[in-house]
Amino acid sequence: MTKKILIVDDDQTFCEVLALALSKRNYEVSRAHSIQDLAAIDNLADHPYAVVDLRLGSESGLNVIDQLIAANPEMSIVMLTAYSSIATAVEAVKKGAVNYLNKPASVEEIIEKLANINSSEVAVEESPLSVRRLEWEHLQKVLLEHDGNISAAARALNMHRRTLQRKLNKHPVKH
Repeated sequence: MTKKILIVDDDQTFCEVLALALSKRNYEVSRAHSIQDLAAIDNLADHPYAVVDLRLGSESGLNVIDQLIAANPEMSIVMLTAYSSIATAVEAVKKGAVNYLNKPASVEEIIEKLANINSSEVAVEESPLSVRRLEWEHLQKVLLEHDGNISAAARALNMHRRTLQRKLNKHPVKH
């Protein structure tokens, strides 16, 4: 029996590789590379599963969660990102995602997170975060508070807009 899954990611190569791997595991895969592509997909409500990237070009995948939950409140959504932060993870879960994974994530890990909807296990790290990681988390929190508006977040941080953009475009440190 095939299950329908939707992949929303602006990285077309990653999207195709993930789609191929999922189709080999009996998933019927639909793809969207932007929020605009999402409108072209028929029957979003028929998809019980979705994998959504946090950054879709200049747009936020958090907005996609709203659209998907509106189409199917029972949809299991996993958010993937290479730019993880506590603030965006909390926001994704508040909006309806069942889990939040860092890229690169294996297909097995994605399928496991989609299937474990009621899992309440949360891994707690024993070591404190580094100063660089704390800075990244704070920048993400302030950016989220200002609805992704970099200029407003930069003003709130008393930082030049370009400096903030440069810091946000770097991949976060792990710890």
